[in-house]
Amino acid sequence: MSSTSETGHVTNVKNFASLTSSAAGLEAAFNPTNAEIMKPALEKKLIDARDANKKVADVMITNKTAIGERNLAYKLLTRVLKAMIAAKVSEPLIANAKSFIDKIKGTRAEPKKTEEEKAALKAKGKSDKEISASQKSYENQADNFEKLIKLLASIPIYKPNETDLKVEALKALQADLVAKNEKVKATEIPLNNARIARDEILYAGEKGLVDLALTVKNYYISAFGTDSRQYKQISKLKFTRN
Repeated sequence: MSSTSETGHVTNVKNFASLTSSAAGLEAAFNPTNAEIMKPALEKKLIDARDANKKVADVMITNKTAIGERNLAYKLLTRVLKAMIAAKVSEPLIANAKSFIDKIKGTRAEPKKTEEEKAALKAKGKSDKEISASQKSYENQADNFEKLIKLLASIPIYKPNETDLKVEALKALQADLVAKNEKVKATEIPLNNARIARDEILYAGEKGLVDLALTVKNYYISAFGTDSRQYKQISKLKFTRN
């Protein structure tokens, strides 16, 4: 569930808080026989869910900060290419450099083929296999960055005056990227673990927050009826399993 928008998890917890508050407000009138939806159990689940969501949010900040630091390093790529063009580097070498840059950025090497184009190639006995849209794993990014630097170092007329575009500066940047990649990877494990723990609390079968919330809503119907003010107070609270 880590791929799902985090807002869905937050909304579930927020609505569960409203549901718990409503149950507390009914005082003795809220009197289920199911221990799992009694007020103390609901309050405990709410505390656990809030803590789990906060843990994910806290670890995510660390992860996004590390990713942001790494991504900043790649913003020089367009400037490097423009510096080559301004220096009148030959077209084949510029194309070579652009190929490395596209792989670093994860840009498709050629436009995605339509189904008709694939069928036409097959009819001619040619392969319809497409070049991968991306080589954007962190390791491949660093590897292609190193290849770009070696290419630039081999071009005598690539001698920009801008310090951060010089080959030596790019070498230092490449080494820094390796360290930043490791920092990103180091934040991914605790983030995944926090999400697993959060998902267990919110979505684990009948004892998950969402299923408990739906059980509470069913109790409201059984105790007060669908036309009751009590049920109408909580009927619009939505809970999704994401």
